[in-house]
Amino acid sequence: MFKKILIANRGEIACRVMETARKLGVASVAVYSDADAGARHVMMADEAVHIGPPQPAQSYLKGDVIIQAALDTGAEAIHPGYGFLSENPDFVDAVEAAGLVFIGPSADAIRKMGLKDAAKKLMVEAGVPVVPGYHGENQEPAFLAEEAVKMGYPVLIKAVAGGGGKGMRRVDDPADFADALASAQGEAQTAFGNADVLIEKYILSPRHIEVQVFGDGTQAVHLFERDCSLQRRHQKVIEEAPAPDMTEEVREAMGQAGVLAAEAIGYKGAGTVEFIVDGANGLRPDGFWFMEMNTRLQVEHPVTEEITGVDLVEWQLRVASGEGLPKQQDELKINGHAFEARLYAEDVPKGFLPATGTLTHLKFPVGARSDTGVRSGDTISPFYDPMIAKITVHAATRSAALRMMSTALAKTEVAGSVTNLAFLGALTRHEGFANGDVDTGLIERDLDALTYEPGPTLGDIGAAALCALDLLKRKGSGFTLWGGLNHFVTLTHGDESYDIVVTSFGADRHVITVNDDKIEATCLNGQWSMGDDRGPRVAKAGNVITVFAQSGLEFHMADPLDRDTGVGAGAGVIEAPMPGLVKAVFAKAGQEVKQGDRLAILEAMKMEHSLEAARDGVVAEVLCADGDQVEAGAPLVRLEEEDE
Repeated sequence: MFKKILIANRGEIACRVMETARKLGVASVAVYSDADAGARHVMMADEAVHIGPPQPAQSYLKGDVIIQAALDTGAEAIHPGYGFLSENPDFVDAVEAAGLVFIGPSADAIRKMGLKDAAKKLMVEAGVPVVPGYHGENQEPAFLAEEAVKMGYPVLIKAVAGGGGKGMRRVDDPADFADALASAQGEAQTAFGNADVLIEKYILSPRHIEVQVFGDGTQAVHLFERDCSLQRRHQKVIEEAPAPDMTEEVREAMGQAGVLAAEAIGYKGAGTVEFIVDGANGLRPDGFWFMEMNTRLQVEHPVTEEITGVDLVEWQLRVASGEGLPKQQDELKINGHAFEARLYAEDVPKGFLPATGTLTHLKFPVGARSDTGVRSGDTISPFYDPMIAKITVHAATRSAALRMMSTALAKTEVAGSVTNLAFLGALTRHEGFANGDVDTGLIERDLDALTYEPGPTLGDIGAAALCALDLLKRKGSGFTLWGGLNHFVTLTHGDESYDIVVTSFGADRHVITVNDDKIEATCLNGQWSMGDDRGPRVAKAGNVITVFAQSGLEFHMADPLDRDTGVGAGAGVIEAPMPGLVKAVFAKAGQEVKQGDRLAILEAMKMEHSLEAARDGVVAEVLCADGDQVEAGAPLVRLEEEDE
């Protein structure tokens, strides 16, 4: 076993690897950018090395700097985590040339699976079923359009490099193919440095089921399947293992196909073979096709660990250090059911827009596994993926595990940034998902219901008011000889404003009036009640109050001396929704635009975001240029006032 390893990554995966290293008595070295100087993974490590500015291209993607850090600290091996350099074969070659061990597959295996088109040709030769499509080198738009017509619409355009849903577009109509192709190629070039795509027949009732494989370079085993069908825009949201309604016959067929794929390339370490499954008529041995192989540890690996009792990172370290496979296929069993939910800083009502912010309060539920790279007080950076944590639960049955997940999400508390917590909770209560009736289109079909926000209750507003006025912990009488003592506060939640009067009759009893509605708050043995209900937990940071009900409700204390005097520029100014890089500007001064016209593209948090005109009008000013780095709220394009 190694004595010391370097983790060439950040965030929750770096922390995850360090936990296993610590358990095995292996020292760990962290690397960090300027933005991560005080990050959790840096604090957990035995040593830490600074590697550059916040931008990944100047820090976490600098393979030579990372290798030098390993040599300087005496590390014997490098664990890549996932993302960044984890599937870069040139980095693997450089690691080995420096006399170090890469904890993962060979460069040759990564190259064979790195390009989806070449990988599918290899899988056909190995006898693994693949989806009908065009995987060739001809990238001429007209030729690709002809191939799409041949296989029949709908089709899926997919970048040959990378993953995470980037460079991927579904096309239902031939008239939309050219624009979708250009968009996919542009995003692929930005994300992976390779604009090439492949075209596949789109499966109308698709399920995404993947097989966890593990090899020692010669032999491989599978650790069963994960269902990752619950997706939005081709990005996974909630994963589970095993797959619902899976039969032993199909499990055996998929597992063997995964092992066949791994052994065909002499795979070493943890990997995932992803299959697209036609769920229209139930799972069948002839109803699944190879999509791609991820030659690394997956984000969703905890669900496999929970149902098998296997520490996949420990297996990675043991095999990389020269040991054989820790278990054979007949020694691996499934125990119960597990779910993982990805908790992100993102604004769901604004189209799941990635968000930033400082986490003023963070509390994870007892009884659930919480993999995270952040703590209270940490900032969600615009330079990296906005994941806050992965919440994982395990129980004897699927229904019990889903109830545990719903409870765990309800007890998760985050303040300081908008999150997808309410959305995740709604998914766990979705009837179809609860019944195991899932496919990759479930979220889009029911998006309105899943993103519905009922708004705060009177009790929620009352709890926020007491917190704002510091009355939840205040000592003293809180009343006068003639009656209750009145306190006044104005709170805003979204577009709503509440003028609130709190009448105190002692430290443990208050009557809260919101407009014409009243509710009584009382405290007994340290627990507050709002009317007949238990009062929610709250947190205060500056003038922001977070009520931990409905997955988190944020209220702002309004300054009575700071009132808006006008509506501002309104829809006439297109602003940057987050810090990012202006990738392209399409608007020109004097140009007439229609509502929905694309005016610019902002690249932030590893994704491209189209900025569109909110109304018809004429462009008055273009306030940015290609390549500009802008802050959140920066004006980018201004339309003429409608009465100009």
